[in-house]
Amino acid sequence: MTGTTKPDASELAGYEVLVAVCGGIAAYKVATLVSSLVQGGAGVSVAMTKAARKFITPLTFEALTARPVFTNVWQTADVQQHLSLTEMADLFIIAPATANTLGKMANGIADDLVSNLALSAASPILIAPAMNTRMWDHPAVQANLRLLVERGAMTVGPNEGWLACRAVGKGRMAEPDEILREAVGMLKQAAPKRAASR
Repeated sequence: MTGTTKPDASELAGYEVLVAVCGGIAAYKVATLVSSLVQGGAGVSVAMTKAARKFITPLTFEALTARPVFTNVWQTADVQQHLSLTEMADLFIIAPATANTLGKMANGIADDLVSNLALSAASPILIAPAMNTRMWDHPAVQANLRLLVERGAMTVGPNEGWLACRAVGKGRMAEPDEILREAVGMLKQAAPKRAASR
């Protein structure tokens, strides 16, 4: 990467990144992350929870990725779309990762598209948590996150700062540049799947 903001235009060529956007106010920041990944040459697919679509529309991500955005398990005739999306991904990013999503992932619950994707992931997972400080500090959330890390997931953030609840504390999603740096580092640990399959 040049500097600390964006990868070079072809640095991520050949890599496929799956980004799951969950329902938190930080969802709007994920557009910057997705744009940076695309500008770096990665192919990016986006999945969104129902709650995420209250904060930002699928059209935003469709415009940035030039791909359809996936919002439910039954969106296409392919009943195994959750498997095909994760099979081709070199990295699965969940941002903002809410307490609800972390709980589902830790306990193997798959009741929507994003939780199905998490359960069927065939790539490294990068989690960017975001939530109210009291929620972040709750023993259940911390236990869920520890379990996910023990299973191999990587995390970035959350940071301290101004939260949507008008309080200052820990729970603010890592900035897009921080998530991008972690994502590029994780991607560079292996060749793109598409290159390996040729």
